[in-house]
Amino acid sequence: MERIILKRKIAPRVVNGHPWVFSNEIEAIEGAPKPAAIVEVMTHDKKFVGKGYFNPQSQIPVRILTRNREEQIDDEFFLRKIKACWEYRKHTGYTENCRLVFGEADGLPQLIIDKFNDYFVIQTLALGIDRWKPALVAALQEVFRPKGIYERNDVPVRELEGLPQQKGFLSEPFETRIIIQENGLQFHVDLANGQKTGYFLDQQDNRRAIQHIVKDANVLGVFTYTGTFEIHAAHYGAKSVLGLDISKLAVEQANENARLNGLQDRCQFEEANAFDVLKQWVKEGRQYDVVMLDPPAFTKSRATIQKAITGYKEINLRGMKLVKPGGFLVTSSCTNLVHPELFLEIIAMAAKDARRKIRQVCFQTQSSDHPVIWEMDNTKYLKFLIVQVL
Repeated sequence: MERIILKRKIAPRVVNGHPWVFSNEIEAIEGAPKPAAIVEVMTHDKKFVGKGYFNPQSQIPVRILTRNREEQIDDEFFLRKIKACWEYRKHTGYTENCRLVFGEADGLPQLIIDKFNDYFVIQTLALGIDRWKPALVAALQEVFRPKGIYERNDVPVRELEGLPQQKGFLSEPFETRIIIQENGLQFHVDLANGQKTGYFLDQQDNRRAIQHIVKDANVLGVFTYTGTFEIHAAHYGAKSVLGLDISKLAVEQANENARLNGLQDRCQFEEANAFDVLKQWVKEGRQYDVVMLDPPAFTKSRATIQKAITGYKEINLRGMKLVKPGGFLVTSSCTNLVHPELFLEIIAMAAKDARRKIRQVCFQTQSSDHPVIWEMDNTKYLKFLIVQVL
C-alpha cells in the first residue's frame, strides 16, 4: 500500500486525532497512489498513524478513515460504520428525523446522510468518499429498507475535489416533496430543491427551547426560511407570530406549513429584507415580546470574518431594540468561523450599543445527532442563545 509521510512538526496534530492531512504537511509520498486510493499515513520516523483516502488535487490530500492498521477499507467497513452511526442516534433519542452521518464526527470524512423517516439524503463531498457511494447505498438498503435515497451533491465544494455538482435518485424514483413530523408538528420538506438536504435538522432541539418564553407572546421571526421556529412558537401558545424572509419561495412554503398545522390565523409570513425592515421598525417604535433571529452564515471564509461580525452585530442590535423590556431575544449563528466566545462578545457589543441589559436564559449548540468532536472546531458550529432583554 502506498504511504504518505508527514513532516516532523505536523505529525502530532494528526497523531492526536485530527483526520485531515493538508498538502503542506506532507514530507513525501511513497509509491504512486491514484486519486481516491486508500493510503497509509506515517510519521516522519515511519510510525503508523492511520489509513485514509487520497486525492492529490485537494488541499486536503488525505482524510483518515481508520487508526487500525489491520482494518480493511471495503464494503463491510462502511456497513459497520452506518450501523454504528444508527446505534448512536438511537441511544441519544433520534429515530425518526436525524443526521445519520455527520462526516468527521462519525469517522466518515466529508459524508453527510440525513434521515427523514423512511427517506435518506446523501452528500459525498470529497473524491475518496464519493467513490464508495455504491457501498453506502447498499448499507442503507440493508439496515433501513428505505422508501427512497436521494443525492444532493449540488454544492460548489465538490469542485475543489475535482467532482461535478449533481443531484438525483440513488434508488427507484419517488416523490421528493414529503411531510415530516417534529415535536408534534408537520412540515413539508423538499428533498430535491430545499436548502442543504432539504431541512435544518440541527435546530430541532433548540426549537423546543422556546416553548415557555413564547406563551401568550407577540412574536417576530426573522430569516424564517420555511417557518419552523415561528410555527413552533404558535404551537407553543404565542398570541401572534409574524415571520420575515427575503425569499418569496420560502415565504410561500412557510405559509403552507402554517396551514398544514392549522396555525395560519396566528402565524403568518411576509417577504422582506430583514436589515431594511428592522431598521425602519426601530424608527417607528415597534416592539415585540419575543424576537427570533436565525440568519444564514454571513461568511464561509476567514478573509471576510470581520464583515460577518459586523452583520451579526447589526442584526442583533436591531433585534434587541424591537424587544419590549422584559421580553426575549432568540438568536443563532451557524458558521464555525464565529466561535462561541466571539459570538457572545458580538451579542454583548450589540446590547451595549442598544443600551439594553441582557441576561442569559440558555446557550446551546446543535442537536446531539450532530455530535461534537473536541479536537475539531468545525464540528461545533452552531450557536443558539436566548437572552432576556431588560
